[in-house]
Amino acid sequence: MSTFAVPGAELEAEFSDEGGHPVVQLHGLTSSRYRDRVLDLDLGRGLSGTRLLRYDARGHGHSSGGTRPEEYAWPNLADDLLRLLDHWFPGEQVHGVGPSMGCGTLLHAAVRDPDRFSGFTLLLPPTAWETRIPKAEEYRRSAAFVEAHGLEAFIDATRGGARPPATVGTPETRPEVAERTLPALFRGAALSDLPAPDRLSRIDVPVTVLAWVDDPSHPVSTAEALAALLPRAALSVAGTPAEVSAWPAVLRDDVAGRGEARA
Repeated sequence: MSTFAVPGAELEAEFSDEGGHPVVQLHGLTSSRYRDRVLDLDLGRGLSGTRLLRYDARGHGHSSGGTRPEEYAWPNLADDLLRLLDHWFPGEQVHGVGPSMGCGTLLHAAVRDPDRFSGFTLLLPPTAWETRIPKAEEYRRSAAFVEAHGLEAFIDATRGGARPPATVGTPETRPEVAERTLPALFRGAALSDLPAPDRLSRIDVPVTVLAWVDDPSHPVSTAEALAALLPRAALSVAGTPAEVSAWPAVLRDDVAGRGEARA
């Protein structure tokens, strides 16, 4: 483990160096490296022959963060990501993988510095554009609820809701976020959206988009829109845990393909 300083935060990262192609793995909102592993969203598990960088985003897991919503907006998280890549993989093209907020962070980094990436494996694209408007209001309500009632009351209020069928069998988990920063994280998410479609259409690298059904926070409609916008994208939609369990193999194939392309 190591820490890396960015403006306003210290990010905890882990680096597995087995040679080969560089890969960076991100996580989702209120999650962490550890929590994504519990939720079977750690696609880098068992990934061999690569240089794999995982890290907790600011305010998540073991990384520190402040209490201003702007710190957690996706363009600022993309700044953090690009600083990490400059440190660990200077001058190299990197394969990016991550769900939800991590997907949004990667895409904002890509439109800012498209030559930085060799390809992407994007999991569970979040609400975007039209569907982002009601989701942003939900995040603002959640922030106000945590401020008024506390983290434990928020966990109790949200426990036991309907879950996507592809997540059956995974345990219920707690947010990997401190109570004092959680409202700012929610408001930062409310400030965020995917890049504009015309900017996404210029990301000319291989992309695999992985989605699952019946998840209003990660609608298949966003995944389909991304697959249509990105010039070299393929889409796969899971409906069962068994299909999700195949996603690490998808990442292995994606990274192997990127490495062969550069050989």
